[in-house]
Amino acid sequence: MADNWIFVEARKLVTHVEGKRKSSPITFQTGFGPSGLPHIGTFAEVTRTTFIRHAFEELTGKLTQLIAFSDDMDGLRKVPSNLPNRELIAQHLGKPLCHIPDPFGTAASFSEHMNQKLIEFLKRYQLQHDFRSSRDQYFDGVFNDVLVRAIEQVEEIKAVILPTLKPENRPEWSPFMPICEHCGRNLTTIVKAHNARQYEVVYECRGGLHTSFAGCGYHGKRSILNGGAKVGWKVDWALRWTAFDVDYEMFGKDLIESYNISKKICCILGGTPPQGYFYEMFLDEEGKKISKSVGKGITIDQWLSYAPLESLTYYLYINPKKAKRLHFDVIPRYVDEYLSCLKDYHLPSPEENYYNNPIWHIHCRQPDPHVWESEINFSLIHNLVSALGIDDEHMILDYVERYDDKANTAQALLLPMVRGCIRYYQDHILPHKKFHTPSSEEKRLIRDLEIRLSDLPSDVDAERMQTEVFTVAKDNDIPAKDFFKLLYQTLLGQESGPRLGPFFKLLGLEEVRLRLYAISH
Repeated sequence: MADNWIFVEARKLVTHVEGKRKSSPITFQTGFGPSGLPHIGTFAEVTRTTFIRHAFEELTGKLTQLIAFSDDMDGLRKVPSNLPNRELIAQHLGKPLCHIPDPFGTAASFSEHMNQKLIEFLKRYQLQHDFRSSRDQYFDGVFNDVLVRAIEQVEEIKAVILPTLKPENRPEWSPFMPICEHCGRNLTTIVKAHNARQYEVVYECRGGLHTSFAGCGYHGKRSILNGGAKVGWKVDWALRWTAFDVDYEMFGKDLIESYNISKKICCILGGTPPQGYFYEMFLDEEGKKISKSVGKGITIDQWLSYAPLESLTYYLYINPKKAKRLHFDVIPRYVDEYLSCLKDYHLPSPEENYYNNPIWHIHCRQPDPHVWESEINFSLIHNLVSALGIDDEHMILDYVERYDDKANTAQALLLPMVRGCIRYYQDHILPHKKFHTPSSEEKRLIRDLEIRLSDLPSDVDAERMQTEVFTVAKDNDIPAKDFFKLLYQTLLGQESGPRLGPFFKLLGLEEVRLRLYAISH
């Protein structure tokens, strides 16, 4: 079968679960931090995990489930800058997100609002999942059995974690973060002793280990069961793996060390660590890592204002272990590559090629993804829009359909793409257009091309027009790349552009001649 990274991972998972003899579904998990809204990173992780899930099902026929886990017992460390009622939220710093009021005033808590947005988000993009929240698992006692093992094996867990901490933080570290009974915070509590027989901890609420702000000063005892405490990040990850018997989880490259530590803790807790896969981070237009609060990347809604969701999914399919720029200027390339794969998908091919085509994964085995037989792509259309300088979608469609009548057979793809190209041109091309005024010698070269094109028949093909451009450069003893650049600068107002033969064909021979004549006279 296929040898792409998805099926490679799926086969590793087949081997991983062979010895487990599970009667329950094979479990995939993705994590969500509800201190902010779901974003493109959330979509990426769930989408890529779904790729593996479907490939595994295809290989084995086994039932699977994907847990979308929200860590809403996590304490809030700072107030996000994009929230309303920030003063209200600031009063609750250090408390679990599930115990903080909703700044939007629409839900029972901060995290419930964000959790609802996550569920809506995943449903919107048809990503099947089983939602679970940290609060429900802790308070309903789902984690109790594993929490008992954690307090019984607390010294073994500390032996794994302490060497990774700064020396000054080691004496007071505990896997448990009890919720203070006086102020309700769990980021400010310091465990002073563990009582494994009573399943409780002795704590002091004073801050200093998990956060920079102070606690209320309360001293007390707290059961670790039924929501009395949560465990810190690396232990919490292992706790989930053990309690849910997770078989597969993806994570960002920055969590490789955490994953390896959590694997050891999972074994201490009596679980089997899941098969893991790390992916690289997204980069902004300056090549810097994009995070929730830093970076200048693109949102899902912004991408979808220019191009179909499937093109973004294709972007996520391509080599997750390579850091890729996620900015507006990558959109044309990935739409075009998606369309190329879509065109190939319906061609007769061996089964292996069928599974290797990204379309099989992107459309999750839908029986009838759009048939695309045309040579038209995003780049051609947006260069047509750029050359004509118009925002009339019907006029653009008329040009496209005269160029290739096969494009008309897939209006469900074509019309949104034309509209997206117009928006893309208005937002990202038009503001930066700067047309070059040719010198007398440059005008002579352009006039030479116009005369040569005048001698061609009206039904000339794209390759012949492409050849004429090269011939002008050769006959005038100038590098072809310099002549192409001149044409881009004078026709499109940009430094680079499409392959000129197909573009001239799309624009139409007569229109090209008129434009070249206007520029050269």
